[in-house]
Amino acid sequence: MNKNYYAVLMAGGVGSRFWPISTSNYPKQFHDMLGTGDTLIQKTFKRLNKFVPTENILILTNERYNDLVLEQLPLVKQEQVVLEPAMRNTAPCILYAAMKIQKMNPDGVMIVAPSDHWIEDEEAFAQDVTTCFEKCEKEEVLCTLGIKPSFPNTGFGYIEFQKDSSTELKKVDQFREKPDYETAKEFLAQGNFLWNAGIFMWSVKTIVNAFKAYQKKQFDLFESGMSCYNTSDESKFIKENYPKAENISIDYAILENSKSIFVLPATFGWNDLGTWGSLYDKLDKDNSNNAVVNSRIISEDASGNMIRSPKGKVVVVDGLNDYIIVDKEEVLLIYPKSKEQDIKQVLNKVKDKFGNEYA
Repeated sequence: MNKNYYAVLMAGGVGSRFWPISTSNYPKQFHDMLGTGDTLIQKTFKRLNKFVPTENILILTNERYNDLVLEQLPLVKQEQVVLEPAMRNTAPCILYAAMKIQKMNPDGVMIVAPSDHWIEDEEAFAQDVTTCFEKCEKEEVLCTLGIKPSFPNTGFGYIEFQKDSSTELKKVDQFREKPDYETAKEFLAQGNFLWNAGIFMWSVKTIVNAFKAYQKKQFDLFESGMSCYNTSDESKFIKENYPKAENISIDYAILENSKSIFVLPATFGWNDLGTWGSLYDKLDKDNSNNAVVNSRIISEDASGNMIRSPKGKVVVVDGLNDYIIVDKEEVLLIYPKSKEQDIKQVLNKVKDKFGNEYA
């Protein structure tokens, strides 16, 4: 296994669209959402560990999830868990992790990967990442994996690459914001647009230099702690200085500024598992086209439902079609799949009326 390969596994999100299973105290990445026996973070760790050495995988998460990470990933040591003392979006935490890796190994190349995605062909994923790593080792470039669009999705950002490119890795022209439906249809018709999956690869030297060029204030802040990283002084420095970092995404901070970005169209099936509906799409269905996790169900005139309950619970459904039905101890959610984007608003109403303990 290549000792220069590193992974930064992003595991700090709350996943509120998967409420009531995903809560601020126990987010979706720590749940077995697919009913496979592994939580999403466990699946992601195992996927990365096939080509990245165990000790080279960093888990980037919020302070409150430290114990959950160590409990679910027993191969990980405390020093591999990179804790954010404040929520500051993706740019500061990626720079922080990159500088830690750079101090360990100036020749390191790294992948930044979300902890909660579903990837079908893990061997193809490993090969795609390795292809990008090899380019990043030779050239000062930033690489990303793009997903070939299967329909005009308005929930993803898009990557526009140079149409005349004949190479495997395509030069990126620009990143595009989430489009409306008509614009998304135009993107697909043009043929040189990919979904932005938020999976990035680069050498530590390249990404740190990019921050130095495009986010000097951010670079100076974290560079001032270089002597502390990977020592007993790191925690104190980060607690004092991390909250001072600008709240900005890696997309706005670096990717929209850099002129040396390449995208590899992914050769594997992918789903961001962002909503109950996207989970429904990826699960096997029963004879009535219901997707079921943990439950034992009897259904009459009920189809297209996403059903989840505590393990082994008997669920009887009659006359419901295309609903999300989630039973979790003190909360029962019965909600139309067509309105799944409104679950965040529902959660806010629950908090307002019944308190934060249900969030």
